[in-house]
Amino acid sequence: METKKNKTNKLVKKMSGAQAVVHSLIAEGVDLMFGYPGGAIMPVYDALYDVEDKLTHVLTRHEQGATHAAQGYARATGKVGVCIATSGPGATNLITGIADAQIDSTAMVCITGQVASHLLGTDAFQETDVVGISMPVTKWNCQVTCAEEIPFAIAKAFYIARTGRPGPVLVDITKDAQFGEVDFDYKPFTGMRSYVHTPELSIKSVEAAAVLINSAKKPLILFGQGVVLSEAEKEFKTFIEKSGIPAAWTIMGVSALESDHYLNVGMLGMHGNYAPNKLTNECDVLIAIGMRFDDRVTGDLSRYATQAKVVHLEIDPAEIDKNIKADVPVLGDAKESLTMLTKLVKQREYKEWLSEFRALEQEEIDKVIYDELNPTAELMTMGELINKINLNSDQKNIFVTDVGQHQMITCRYAKFKQTKSMITSGGLGTMGFCLPAAIGAKMGVPDAQVIGIIGDGGFQMTIQELGTIFQYKTAVKIVVLNNEFLGMVRQWQELFFEKRYASTTMVNPDFQNIVKGFGIESNKVEKREDLESAVKKMLAHNGSYFLEVMVGKENNVFPMVPTGASVSEIRLS
Repeated sequence: METKKNKTNKLVKKMSGAQAVVHSLIAEGVDLMFGYPGGAIMPVYDALYDVEDKLTHVLTRHEQGATHAAQGYARATGKVGVCIATSGPGATNLITGIADAQIDSTAMVCITGQVASHLLGTDAFQETDVVGISMPVTKWNCQVTCAEEIPFAIAKAFYIARTGRPGPVLVDITKDAQFGEVDFDYKPFTGMRSYVHTPELSIKSVEAAAVLINSAKKPLILFGQGVVLSEAEKEFKTFIEKSGIPAAWTIMGVSALESDHYLNVGMLGMHGNYAPNKLTNECDVLIAIGMRFDDRVTGDLSRYATQAKVVHLEIDPAEIDKNIKADVPVLGDAKESLTMLTKLVKQREYKEWLSEFRALEQEEIDKVIYDELNPTAELMTMGELINKINLNSDQKNIFVTDVGQHQMITCRYAKFKQTKSMITSGGLGTMGFCLPAAIGAKMGVPDAQVIGIIGDGGFQMTIQELGTIFQYKTAVKIVVLNNEFLGMVRQWQELFFEKRYASTTMVNPDFQNIVKGFGIESNKVEKREDLESAVKKMLAHNGSYFLEVMVGKENNVFPMVPTGASVSEIRLS
């Protein structure tokens, strides 16, 4: 690297394209990234060697693990997650994590190496059209074929990834571009006419929303991750406390409001709480904030809240009227929208309406929750494990889950006191997400107690990331709830396929011996009387810890809204 003056007489550094990549990342404030090296990205890895004091690279054991770790990091910190891989199979191994980040609105920049530009289209060794492959699952992507384009492309990538509704972007860089030279003069990207990331808030739409809300007798708020992404937790809390409206959450929005808030009426969706699902079809005004009316929330759309007027606060115009028709759409950033709306709504209380939620909540406690958290049967339940964590911690844990029964149980029963404390794969439902995502979350927030809750199936999908924990001494806590089944699929087979358990029985290896091979302290609990002491030991342990808990093979998650049913047809058993 040498310093010289450019055409405008400004001092710039002359460097290789590969060096421009790493110095662009540093200029964007990146100090931690995840990846796996290979031939087409090797020049960038060589450049990383010189900046190890500024930019830490975490070597995951699989490229998919790098994407999920970057997701966990982004979701726990609110920053952009960064991952890097080589061409061909390295790049294609990123796709699942990119798709996951796209549907869950996670800001992530992925950098891939590519064969030299003169070899593009020749089926060269490890050549794959990753730009074409990733186009449907990225917010934006591009291919860079000359060194001079690298700083601009990376600046644009970060801008698009983090602004508006966040999402993943991919920058594919040919090997000759990495070897080429550039006069490095990094300029942060500031915008372009073709990309309006945040719609201008309409005062008239906010006023119309306030009129509907103020006239409501039985209003209900549904809030999602948009509250968290807009950093609008304070404004949201002020809004609900002034308006007095009961508020229910999606699994992506769960920790935006503390669990024990008096207006928090629980979880929406297929395995959500009884009251908010039932009463969605009895409210007269439905106020959706930063959520997208996913099918797991709505059930049968033709029978979803047809009696209600709908107010939809949303940053992405594509989500308005996509699934549910909004009587009053309010386009804009949730933080700004809620601030304006709060000034216009009346100070209210809905004691009788709220009491309807509490009555149905008590019914759910009596018929489902009490037995899940305080079982008398010999076999342990997933819920009692989560409850033991609640009772023996300060409830400021960051929970990271995989996908399945344990995910629903964790969302239902974990207690939250602070935002960004529930990280899960919501829209894509990616098994294998938890272990690498928990690593990323812990590396992003090293002082937090990060607890990964995984099933025995999902654990084995990315089990190789135990090697990442071992190498970097990542003090993450891992809990495998082992029912020796692919539990959620088995539950459906029991309820809807006459207990024909096709290919859902798991014959598992000895997890205790496996984790010990990675130098991780571990314990296995098979009896209820040992559970609490094992949880206490795990939480107190200074370092990584693996806790395996054997739970009932045929325990089910209830309540449940069957596929195709109305949310008001939610079953307690």
